[in-house]
Amino acid sequence: MKSIISAAILASALVAAPAMADLDLAKKSGCLACHSVDKKVVGPGWKDVADKYRGDAGARDLMITKIAKGGKGAWTSVTGGVPMPPYSPRVSDANIEILTDFILGL
Repeated sequence: MKSIISAAILASALVAAPAMADLDLAKKSGCLACHSVDKKVVGPGWKDVADKYRGDAGARDLMITKIAKGGKGAWTSVTGGVPMPPYSPRVSDANIEILTDFILGL
């Protein structure tokens, strides 16, 4: 029984480790100035973003472009019209993809 519990704890930790790394990347990239995982700050909470785009085949490409180039209009009712600033080239394309996958995976 003890080994089953230990295996479950280890599996949980292995799943949580990449998520924590991705959250650390979001912190280092400046994303948390306007976003959080669970709630609106200036922009929407990422769980709300993930819920909005769940099942949308084009969502990943849309979000990669939005993070890289910035934009406005998709969340005006939440942001009051505050635009999303561009994060490229300050954040690499590879890291923008990691951040996108992290957000959509919530």
